[in-house]
Amino acid sequence: MGPLSPARTLRLWGPRSLGVALGVFMTIGFALQLLGGPFQRRLPGPQLRQPLAPSLRPALPSCPPRQRLVFLKTHKSGSSSVLSLLHRYGDRHGLRFALPARYQFGYPRLFQASRVKGYSPQTGGTQLPFHILCHHMRFNLKEVLQVMPSDSFFFSIVRDPAALARSAFSYYKSTSSAFRKSPSLAAFLANPRAFYRPGARGDHYARNLLWFDFGLPFPPEKRAKRGNLHPPRDPDPRQLQVLPSGAGPRAQTLNPNALIHPVSTVADHRSQISSPASFDLGSSSFIQWGLAWLDSVFDLVMVAEYFDESLVLLADALCWGLDDVVGFMHNAQAGRKQDLSTFSNTGLTVEDQQLTARARAWNNLDWALYVHFNRSLWARIEKYGQRRLQTAVAELRARREALAKHCLAGGEASDPKYITDHRFRPFQFGSAKVLGYILRSGLSPQDQEECERLATPELQYKDKLDAKQFPPTVSLPLKTSRPLSP
Repeated sequence: MGPLSPARTLRLWGPRSLGVALGVFMTIGFALQLLGGPFQRRLPGPQLRQPLAPSLRPALPSCPPRQRLVFLKTHKSGSSSVLSLLHRYGDRHGLRFALPARYQFGYPRLFQASRVKGYSPQTGGTQLPFHILCHHMRFNLKEVLQVMPSDSFFFSIVRDPAALARSAFSYYKSTSSAFRKSPSLAAFLANPRAFYRPGARGDHYARNLLWFDFGLPFPPEKRAKRGNLHPPRDPDPRQLQVLPSGAGPRAQTLNPNALIHPVSTVADHRSQISSPASFDLGSSSFIQWGLAWLDSVFDLVMVAEYFDESLVLLADALCWGLDDVVGFMHNAQAGRKQDLSTFSNTGLTVEDQQLTARARAWNNLDWALYVHFNRSLWARIEKYGQRRLQTAVAELRARREALAKHCLAGGEASDPKYITDHRFRPFQFGSAKVLGYILRSGLSPQDQEECERLATPELQYKDKLDAKQFPPTVSLPLKTSRPLSP
């Protein structure tokens, strides 16, 4: 992998400090350790290949592509589409995936390295390295670092909790006891505590699902006074904008031997570090503690409402070509449009505005997390350059449209009832139909292969990668000895 940059070697040391970013307010105990400024090398902008014509491929970027990746696949946030591009990239480049035995790493339990197929810590370093860890898990840094090197690129994706709640209610209604007991999302959000019970089976889907997926600790449940569920105020930027991802030097270090979140310990034998138990878990300082820790771990957090912009930034950060991040949407529900109005209620009915406000209030930790990473994304966009970004996004969308016309029957996603090829029919779950793709006939063998990669749903692609990495062994019949003559 070559020499590690200071930002990468941080993951091998102790917990990183929050002090510089938050001043005295955030002296919850992290040791201050300022390291150099932002990266000096500017990555070149992504480039677009001509449709399915390798001979017309542009020159490779001058920087080496990043190929050690940890993607936290959050629920109902557009993560299946990101997973699809990781599957394709790794498959095309012969990379080795850290795969679950089935389709998830023991979710909703915290990730454990032992759940990775083929992982064996007793091999003494002779085990083949993994390149990509990307399937559903509840994040657990200590165990992730048992599988992936500390200089891996860590990234994830978040979504406005109001839009996420709509999708989750439809998809997990039969799974979450809180959703199952409620006649509608509006009824649930009008009085969520009539349905929600902390710790009940599947109810992690019903509140602060992003916070849960990131593996952060939860404050103890406090029963609100009846009728006292108010829409959240836009959090104070001075409190929320803490060390935005990729927008400046990191002041904390990660300890592979620590828990999934910072714990009480001693930093450099000089100062005592506070755990979240040392202050009010319902306070803004608790939220800032969690957000700052995430900033110290993740190199990029994408935002679903700015999905294409996030893809361009991802390609830039990984030194990939733009063509590497072009793909089709996966696991999309029929009849649902993308909600791009992240903070504005313009165009929403009074009922929808009320539902949005209640969803953000009920999912208060997710809302704080979303506001923080939305700001961090736009700080990164400013650094990248808005005009440059607009050009790249336009190229990406044009390329996606060209691929859809070239690969797909009708040039768009299809109702699953029309998809007869089981290789491309997505898993159906929840009350809404999950759309899939039908390939056009008459494609050349080369185009057929690439279009199949683009259209294959996540479960079938995982099975394909599994068979590639762990080919089934064929046992030969035992030879029977020839009977002796009497």
